[in-house]
Amino acid sequence: MCPTHSETNTTVADVTVIVVTYNSAHCMAGLGQTLSALPHVVIVDNDSNDDTIAQVAIEMPNAQVLRNDRNLGFGAANNRALEQTQTRYALLLNPDCLPTPDFLQNLLATADAYPEAAIIAPHLIRRGGDVEVSYRWPVTHWTSNGPAADGPCCVGFVCGAVMLLNMEVMRDIGFFDETFFLYYEDEDLCQRVFMQNKEIIVAPNVAVTHLSRGSVKGAHPWRAEFGRGYHHAQSKLIFTGKHFGPEHVAALRWKTMGLAILTLLPRLLLPFPRYLSRLIGRICGLFTYKAKQ
Repeated sequence: MCPTHSETNTTVADVTVIVVTYNSAHCMAGLGQTLSALPHVVIVDNDSNDDTIAQVAIEMPNAQVLRNDRNLGFGAANNRALEQTQTRYALLLNPDCLPTPDFLQNLLATADAYPEAAIIAPHLIRRGGDVEVSYRWPVTHWTSNGPAADGPCCVGFVCGAVMLLNMEVMRDIGFFDETFFLYYEDEDLCQRVFMQNKEIIVAPNVAVTHLSRGSVKGAHPWRAEFGRGYHHAQSKLIFTGKHFGPEHVAALRWKTMGLAILTLLPRLLLPFPRYLSRLIGRICGLFTYKAKQ
């Protein structure tokens, strides 16, 4: 059961907004419309080779920029900012989100209502206005039926694209497992919160537009798609081994490999470069998994 309401009054001064970027210059104007007015904004750049840093200076001159000398991955880059956060809350925000002042105020009002919650998340809205399936029960316990929440409720997983973290609670639990380079790090984090009986709350009355897979551009889009497929496959197996046991990994690996190879032939006959690159990346990720452990 979720906790009862409280009389606290959280303001934007109590929140550090953390955005991890990698070739995300095209997203900075959309973020800057709201974030440029906030007192605590941290941009963690994973060695972008576009003009992300220059655009941050233009759109969000208030932001602190942490520059990594290589791409650390999503979880590790967030951890770098989380470890130095001094505010009561940290808002993790993907570059491809379009936050508004009302969104932030409403999310903080939910935090005031549920001050013991470890993580609070909004509804994510797709480009066309549909609700994204961004929350559910943990896969280790129940099967979910979709985004049907009509009021704040406890769940077992929320998408890492937008997460409001209660820092007092999360410091005890720990932040992201850096074994995950990309994908499944949010699911692993939520799983650990759930297993410690801490609340993860989705607030469907709060919404933010999420332009899914819009965070990264660059000179090599096919290489980016290959990386998405590769890391998704690797991280899925890492998550399975960590939470279900190593005996489940081999079966999942070969089943997924078989399906991917079956899909490869039609992709070659009717090629769409983006999807083909992602599929080849997935096959490589599955094939090399054991060698990396």
